[in-house]
Amino acid sequence: MSVRHRVFISYHHALDQVYKDRFYTLFHQHAEAMVDQSVWDGDIDPNVSTETARRTIRDRYLRDTTVTVVLVGRETWQRKHVDWEIGSSLRDTQYNPRSGLLGILLPTYQMLRGNQYDAHTIPPRLWDNIQGGFASIHPWSDSVANVQGWIHEAFIRRRTHLPVNSRTHFARNRAGERWGD
Repeated sequence: MSVRHRVFISYHHALDQVYKDRFYTLFHQHAEAMVDQSVWDGDIDPNVSTETARRTIRDRYLRDTTVTVVLVGRETWQRKHVDWEIGSSLRDTQYNPRSGLLGILLPTYQMLRGNQYDAHTIPPRLWDNIQGGFASIHPWSDSVANVQGWIHEAFIRRRTHLPVNSRTHFARNRAGERWGD
């Protein structure tokens, strides 16, 4: 597949940077299968207000993207920035059109028996959209063809399915082993 999309990568910066870098290297640098629009460490001042950080993510990094890929590690669901990035990706505004959404389970993600994931250990907003058919979730793959296909399917779904974006945004990072409603 030769279609390239403008991809925003959402992930837990402290724990999963190595997989973000690997994803970037495999699918952007080597295969040129995507154009990376992600926030890199140091891009946003950690001392700015919540609203300023959200606006910066939305207006500077998500503005031209067509698909958001969430790299799901063992604590990704806890991160407020991941929640904000997913929420902003789902909004369809005059200046920021809606992006497609997909999750990729990292090798560090703790699978359940039977090689299944626990819905309450992936980002809640991602889970809502998997349930609603707007998003999909896949195990990590180094296959350019597989990942490029998942990205393209997410791109198509952004216009054929309605997203679910009704949860209250995280005010701060969360703790614990699982989330609950």
